Amino acid sequence: MNEAHKHKRSLGIRDMTLFTVSAILLLDTLAASASIGVSSITWWVLLAILFFIPYGLISAELGTTYPEQGGIYAWVRDAFGARWGTRVTWLYWLNTAIWNGAILVLFAGVFSQIFMPDLGLGTKLAIAIALNWLVVLITTFSLNVGKWVPNAGAAIKVIAFAALVAGGIAFAMRDNVQLANDFSLWSFVPEWGASATYISTIIYGMLGFELICSASEEMKDPVRDVPRAILWSGIIIFLAYVLGTFAILAVVPVENINLVEGLVDTFRQLFGESPLGVTAALVLGVMVMLTFFSNCVTWAIGCCRAATEAAIDGELPKFLASEHKEYGTPVGSAVVMGIITTLILLSYGFLATSNEDLFWDLFASSAVLFLLPYLGAVGAFWYMRRIDEGRPRPFRVPGGMGFASLITVVCIVLLLMTVLLFMYVPGEGFNRQVVIVAISSIVIGEAMIFLAERENRSGNLDRDTE
Repeated sequence: MNEAHKHKRSLGIRDMTLFTVSAILLLDTLAASASIGVSSITWWVLLAILFFIPYGLISAELGTTYPEQGGIYAWVRDAFGARWGTRVTWLYWLNTAIWNGAILVLFAGVFSQIFMPDLGLGTKLAIAIALNWLVVLITTFSLNVGKWVPNAGAAIKVIAFAALVAGGIAFAMRDNVQLANDFSLWSFVPEWGASATYISTIIYGMLGFELICSASEEMKDPVRDVPRAILWSGIIIFLAYVLGTFAILAVVPVENINLVEGLVDTFRQLFGESPLGVTAALVLGVMVMLTFFSNCVTWAIGCCRAATEAAIDGELPKFLASEHKEYGTPVGSAVVMGIITTLILLSYGFLATSNEDLFWDLFASSAVLFLLPYLGAVGAFWYMRRIDEGRPRPFRVPGGMGFASLITVVCIVLLLMTVLLFMYVPGEGFNRQVVIVAISSIVIGEAMIFLAERENRSGNLDRDTE
């Protein structure tokens, strides 16, 4: 069994805040949420109160009370045992392999829209696969170097969001302007119906506070900085989502919003009328692509680290446990993730009829796997509050056990609803591909756990015979 590598503590509050912003703030979520219409703004506010803030509080308590390398894996393992921790880590890691494919397809789609509108789906897939292996390479770099991709991505996101918001507000304040959608009071009233398809993306776009905790051994002061990073990143993320959604809806009719190209369409309408505007729209479009790439790197770093820790503990197969000899970064889990992403891109590519269909199928499949571990994390919070009450908690969710129980129930209900909405679309039925991927992933995960246990038994027998 591999020994844990001694990690250098190089992450400060700025790095952690930017890392979290880079992980959670997803530009691709904006187009999906705006597809709901003006009522999406109300959904953002309601779900922030019901889910975003509670989960941020839960992550802050778990991340400071149990500041162990591994994050969500360590929390579920400590609460429910190694096997459940392993199941969570497997789904968490595998989701990233699929999700990276979706985001890199999005990258290729935006690239095509800006530079080469006639690119076919095959060429876009080739671009996505090449970028996938660049993500793998960066994931194996020293975190002292690799952290600059999430940091740069977060900074670019803030700039892109600021330009989007400023442009949207300026557009709305023009004399005699006709907004693309109705912003009357009644338009903000949330409705179910057609909104159900994309409400799930709002919850999805709020997840990721726990990711920074997977690198706790690289933090200068996790107990002090985790709550602060969650607070500041949470404020930035919420404002960016709400104002960004408004900007899109101000200039693009809801029926014309494209999941892949919606942002670039918005930038072009906001800035594309003059030569300077065309240049600005082009630059912002490139920045959007860079944020997509930084998202992939951010999640790959966090999830591969969690998978590696599980493999080092003997709970996932040994081929996932290898680390870089000098940097201590995950190598085995990163390379295997790259292989899975490549295979998924190729298999889904043969089934898809368009770039938008390919993106949504990959996105929905990854989302189901992504959401299931959070059920374990929320449950771990409540359970550890009960059985480990005496442990010092540098940060504690206020309100006592009653409030802790309330937010646990609300978060679990919303997570289950979101899982269902990704698999089942009202009026259309179940998405077979998404359901098949979810079931297959769980089955393969059980096989991985069995393989790891077999390796452990074999290793113990070898030592006994020496």
